[in-house]
Amino acid sequence: MKENDIKNAGKALAITTTLTLFIAAFEMVNALRFYKPGMNLLDIASYVQANKWIFAFTFIFGNLVLLPSALFLYKANGISLKKETFERETLGGDILLGVILATIASLISLLWLPIYKGRTELAFVEDGKMGAGVTILYVISLVFVSGICKEIFYRGFAKRFCGPIFGEMTALLLFNLLFALLDWYNFGYSFVLGLICIFGYQKRKHMIVPMIIHGGTNLISIVYIIVMGGY
Repeated sequence: MKENDIKNAGKALAITTTLTLFIAAFEMVNALRFYKPGMNLLDIASYVQANKWIFAFTFIFGNLVLLPSALFLYKANGISLKKETFERETLGGDILLGVILATIASLISLLWLPIYKGRTELAFVEDGKMGAGVTILYVISLVFVSGICKEIFYRGFAKRFCGPIFGEMTALLLFNLLFALLDWYNFGYSFVLGLICIFGYQKRKHMIVPMIIHGGTNLISIVYIIVMGGY
């Protein structure tokens, strides 16, 4: 085991853990600002996105601030992030699988709907349509920034830099736990989404697959909310 491999794994884990703790802690603190006696955890979690502007900007800020360190880690080790993400010869198949798995992941998310029936009257309730500005910001933050950057941190880092130390699947599952912790307010759905991303990544060997799964699932969610009249 090379000393450089250990250092790279440590850097990758540190960067991803920093992102996880920063966003998860901010979400928790932001939600707890609205705490009232009698609230359960579902009620508290409902306030994570009570201010959608702050929620979206936090995602953008956290991911983009740490992205240069990720790019440097790949470059310093002579790894082409472009080739890790996609190759022209397999792009069509990668996109197709990504779209299929994003659709499956979105259908699976419906299984979480009964969980939210446990909210009380103290939970956050949307107060009408939020407008085009929030919709655009959500697409930028959750479909593009989150869908691309988080896959570099949680799937790319795990496989490329921590895989040689912990074993590839062990590293992917470890980082998936961090992925789920960051999105603690959806009560385990992100862990399942992460497993689907891992499957697609392992199947096609390119990060564009989990990027499409992740960003596509978020896009479908946004479209669903628009159709239901939430924006």
